Amino acid sequence: MHYPPTTYGTPVLSYYPPLRPPSAFGNKRAVLFGISYADTAAPRKLKGSVNKAKLMKQFLIDKLGFPSNSIYMLTDDSEEKNTIPTKSNMRTAMRWLVEGSKPGDSLVFYFCGHGSRVKDRNMDEVDGYDEAICPVDYEHEGMILDDEISATIVRPLPHGAKLHAFVDASFSGTVLDLSFLCKMNRIGSFGWKDHRQRRAGYKGTSGGIAVCISACDDKDGKAASKSALTYSFLQVMQDVPKLTYGRLLNAMLFTIQWAKAGKIELKGQDLARTTSQQYAQEPQLSSSEKFDISTKLFII
Repeated sequence: MHYPPTTYGTPVLSYYPPLRPPSAFGNKRAVLFGISYADTAAPRKLKGSVNKAKLMKQFLIDKLGFPSNSIYMLTDDSEEKNTIPTKSNMRTAMRWLVEGSKPGDSLVFYFCGHGSRVKDRNMDEVDGYDEAICPVDYEHEGMILDDEISATIVRPLPHGAKLHAFVDASFSGTVLDLSFLCKMNRIGSFGWKDHRQRRAGYKGTSGGIAVCISACDDKDGKAASKSALTYSFLQVMQDVPKLTYGRLLNAMLFTIQWAKAGKIELKGQDLARTTSQQYAQEPQLSSSEKFDISTKLFII
């Protein structure tokens, strides 16, 4: 019997509640998590997380043609028990995202909330730490580690399917455990850094492509409260047509830097009017395979 990884190393039986059936409206599907941790102590509360998830949902529907019933959104302001982002519900939603996926499918994973990291126990991380995302009940049920995220939504991705992940959280640079991380070198050009570990075994897809844009690198623990990832992405996508991955990344960086300097305001957010220190992070790009970011078009 298969036992998925857990935060504390305790095996959990592979039982999940019944999944919602995939949409009958085509090949687009998305899972969105927005968590404010409203019922936790003040330092752990986050402003804007739920609103960011709702804006992302509207963008997917209005601009990218995602059917509304192909989007599974979990927020902690929900009145429905099965759409509150508990650890159990988030696991179910992630499995639903890739369940029955096939060539031509376009999948989106979005998380806005707290990120964290813990000491790597199976020696499969370059930096010695596992990154993690925090469900609303993480204080009691634990976090969801990058090993589990990868096994659930990256590994099953079939040939011809594409996954785009957006992780607006702290410690999120390699939170999908993808093989390659795109970094800028000293002369200002981008190159891929290999994050594969021999002892880790294969961590790729089943033939598909997975790409992740995250709020900051793995060492940044303050992005959750200061990140402009979601708003900069949405603004660039609406303002600039026919983007390559490289142009998207540069445009987001430029937008964040100008917002940090107080020269522009990001559309759709109240936080832009508070402090220039709001925007301190730089988005990170990782992928299951290397590609030329200066020529490959960003298409969801």
